[in-house]
Amino acid sequence: MPNRKRVIIVGAVGMDYHVFNTYFRDNAEYEVVAFTMAKEQNLGTTGGLRPYPVSLAGKLYPNGIPTRYEHELPSLIRELKAEEVVFAYSDVSHVYLMNLASQVLVAGANWRLISPRFLQIQSKKPVAAVCAVRTGCGKSQTSRRVYEILKSKGLKVVAIREPMPYGDLEKQVWQRFATYKDLDDAKATIEELEEYEPYIDHGMVIYAGCDYAEILKHAEAEADVIVWDGGNNEIAFYKPDLLAVIVDPLRPGHELRYHPGEVNLRSADAVVINKEDTAKPNDIEKVRANVKQANPNAVIIDADSPLTVADPAAVKGKRVLVVEDGPTVTHGGMGYGAGKLAAQQFGAKEMVNPRPFAVGSLAKTFEEFKHLQNVLPAMGYSKEQLKELEDTINKADCDLVLSGTPIDLTRIIKANKPIVRVSYRLQEKSKPDLDALLTAMLKRKGLLK
Repeated sequence: MPNRKRVIIVGAVGMDYHVFNTYFRDNAEYEVVAFTMAKEQNLGTTGGLRPYPVSLAGKLYPNGIPTRYEHELPSLIRELKAEEVVFAYSDVSHVYLMNLASQVLVAGANWRLISPRFLQIQSKKPVAAVCAVRTGCGKSQTSRRVYEILKSKGLKVVAIREPMPYGDLEKQVWQRFATYKDLDDAKATIEELEEYEPYIDHGMVIYAGCDYAEILKHAEAEADVIVWDGGNNEIAFYKPDLLAVIVDPLRPGHELRYHPGEVNLRSADAVVINKEDTAKPNDIEKVRANVKQANPNAVIIDADSPLTVADPAAVKGKRVLVVEDGPTVTHGGMGYGAGKLAAQQFGAKEMVNPRPFAVGSLAKTFEEFKHLQNVLPAMGYSKEQLKELEDTINKADCDLVLSGTPIDLTRIIKANKPIVRVSYRLQEKSKPDLDALLTAMLKRKGLLK
């Protein structure tokens, strides 16, 4: 087919595949000549430079599509004679985005972002979408709250999560997780467990994979209504009937400085200001003003994120190693998370510095992300990295591990010291709340009278 425009999709194993599947796969005007992979997006080593396989790429790509590293992009544009570069991953600063655009323009290709209008799939069932302006805002706990509300109304509900297909793509076209065995059978990484396991803990069903049209077919067959749980600060892959977006007053101003977080903010029907119980009043008001400026029609919901542990006395006066959610404290830019806040709230004597005990890639993580405080990111994107996390924990000189990651670490590592798990939930404190907004949505869609 002559005169097809040659395109490189810049991605991080997720949104890039969705952009390809929905916009480029069967589009004879374009030839996608490569994906690029961003190592800094916590991909680990599981996938490596795997191609997008023939079976998923479609009839226009009989050899599949190769993957290269993002740092090669300028030379890759020249090598592959690319005319256009499409950016397709989440949680990057506007400065990073345009610095990369400048490199692309100098290398001789056009730079492109694609509107959600051309990427969102229309569902036959109502969709309540939960997105965020950054990773670590509390999107997943909000998604579970939405799921609980919908389920309490007697509806069949499933959640669909933004992709994390780190394994064999041909086995991950669509995935359904309802039991811990499902997680084990899928050989889920820590990042996947952090997202899927809390749903299973609460008796919920969550889908994921790498082809969201195929995922939707299976989800629609099971559910009356669908909850979209947008990873990092990704856009909704399905056209939402209600879009709630979470902002974080612990990072005031980020809601206007990251992509596609600002897209989400400006698209939102409702904006949840989370973590107000641990944020400074001035920061809450700064975020509120930014929300009103960017999206004056959005309903603002004020919310706390209260922390609990099973036995507060076990923490008081102890020297603790704090383990935090990996994405939140690495590319999410937070120096700490729920684990540190719990250590302070429940009276830990000391937060032990994990750096002297870090081994392998974890030691390199501390070198790369210098903003990290005395917390250990839960990184485990391969068996090797998971073993490094286990070794680091077991080497640490502390009384116990205080785990702020959403998963149960005792299921995946053998620790030589007690692990106390920190739990947190969304607690709304203003009206109208999510229940009122969801009720109105369901009435519009004819599922409630």
